[in-house]
Amino acid sequence: MIARRPMLIAALALSFMGGSALAAETKVAVAANFTEPAKAIAARFKARTGHDATLSFGSSGQFYTQIANGAPYEVFLSADVERPLKAEGEGLAVAGSRFTYATGRLVLFSKTPGLVDGKGAVLAKGKFDKLSIADPKAAPYGQAAVETLTRLKLYDALKPKIVQGSSITQAFQYVQTGAAELGFVALSQVIDEKGGSRWVVPAADHTPIDQQAVLLKTGADSVAAKAFLAFLKTGEAKAIIKRYGYEVR
Repeated sequence: MIARRPMLIAALALSFMGGSALAAETKVAVAANFTEPAKAIAARFKARTGHDATLSFGSSGQFYTQIANGAPYEVFLSADVERPLKAEGEGLAVAGSRFTYATGRLVLFSKTPGLVDGKGAVLAKGKFDKLSIADPKAAPYGQAAVETLTRLKLYDALKPKIVQGSSITQAFQYVQTGAAELGFVALSQVIDEKGGSRWVVPAADHTPIDQQAVLLKTGADSVAAKAFLAFLKTGEAKAIIKRYGYEVR
């Protein structure tokens, strides 16, 4: 009985350490528009569980190609429904793990005060040289921008002025650096921007930007991956998501 006491003490010590004693890591592919909220969520997730969520950011289309070619991501936070659904259908994701974690909003933004009016009329006036959007083939926010311009019957007229970023991050950088006077970006990217001018595009002007998460087959046995997705559904995570201008269910 005495010989077993050190083992008992060690076990008790581990139990008091909580989640940190069993801390694990998961690799998460995150749509570029969700960069800042994902960082905040990952930090809170670490504090609550002890697990690390290692985040990579890029366009949803580029990530899907990487995942299909064996990239070791365990969780995919896409900016659309299409790619997580496709991942399930092609056996790359765990069936039944897919859910909508946020619905994004598109914004026409300029660093120049007064350039973008509250109704987006600047687009019809055309008094600018460059308009940035994300690549519509790879980024849902780029697709939403094209749909908006098409709905306004301005796409053909403005097409020569459009510069495409590989992701919504690059589209925003074009505006930030002055390479484009204005651009369609995610509300989350400019929620804390001071100054400038903006038009929050009505949700009815484009297909809803429902952003879905899915557990990839590579993370099927990962405690940290499953815990991260579960945390994403908590009120604590949803409060962070809403803070950055997204809608949550």
